[in-house]
Amino acid sequence: MSLLFSPLRLRSVTFPNRLWVSPMCMYSAVDGIVQDWHRTHLTQFASGGAGLIVAEATAVVAEGRISPRDAGIWTDEQRDAWAPIVAGIHARGALAGIQLAHAGRKASAWWPWAAQRGSVPAAEGGWVTSAPSAVAFHGFDVPRALDGADIDDLVDAFAAAALRALDAGFDVLELHAAHGYLIHQFLSPLSNRRADDYGGPLENRARLLLRILDAVRVVAGDDVPVFVRISATDHADGGFSPDEATIVGEWAREHGADLIDVSSGGLVAHQRIDIFPGYQVGLAGTVRRGGRIPTSAVGLITAAEQAERVLEDGEADAIFAGREWLRDPHFALRAAHELGVEIPWPSQYERARWR
Repeated sequence: MSLLFSPLRLRSVTFPNRLWVSPMCMYSAVDGIVQDWHRTHLTQFASGGAGLIVAEATAVVAEGRISPRDAGIWTDEQRDAWAPIVAGIHARGALAGIQLAHAGRKASAWWPWAAQRGSVPAAEGGWVTSAPSAVAFHGFDVPRALDGADIDDLVDAFAAAALRALDAGFDVLELHAAHGYLIHQFLSPLSNRRADDYGGPLENRARLLLRILDAVRVVAGDDVPVFVRISATDHADGGFSPDEATIVGEWAREHGADLIDVSSGGLVAHQRIDIFPGYQVGLAGTVRRGGRIPTSAVGLITAAEQAERVLEDGEADAIFAGREWLRDPHFALRAAHELGVEIPWPSQYERARWR
């Protein structure tokens, strides 16, 4: 019996398998509105057997976008553009999630294939960014520090975005607290220099995340799973650590989170990461055991047996993959075959099933 292709139940949702698609930014939205590219991109993974597909980091306010080309869900028009994409994912047998995000000091950035790097100037569609403290990310403009009213508005924005996401039909909500974006900036002492209730000790640095989680949990009710993606280490001296990540994981569970999606890094340019296949898996195991909460593992997981072994070893409850799905949108169909598991194929593809 394969763990990778066994169901997982969280709240009222049963995931048909545990091989999921990570949120991956496409930098292809227009005024925050997703386009036909997103529909084709995301629904193909459902045809390929994914159990859950989490849509890319989706900004809860306009200034929370990573780039001017990022997706959003701060308007009803944006919500309505997501709805047919979610319906397409459902029609092909998968579940749909969305990652709710605010990029903080890393917002207003050029997209990866632009000729420029750093902050986009206002004359070319950029904006003034915000962060816990007026400390810039390397090569970016200095952000303004959020005040108490700004923080209250931000919590409300996440709750409103969650409601729109549910109205669009999404099955899972994920809060983006990783990769150096706003909530992660609050969690890490390397970017959070505040002296108020949101800075200093870990309980203060985690306050924003837990307030957002509380607000989103109210909107989600008792049935909808809520995930939190974290960077379990900054890979830099004095930064957010795996020990702190386990504590935050436990606090998140107490505030209604159902799974911690464990990644790492992204906060500072001077990070030092030793990258190898499965390099972040151990962090997922640490948070799973210490935080007493289900986790997902991510990070150069590219093969069926590798993913199965992560689950067998008790390091995680599910697998998120990204680049491997881009290389092979039918990753789950292939992985099931390699593990000797029969899973449903689209009728249109049955003639290609390995026999």
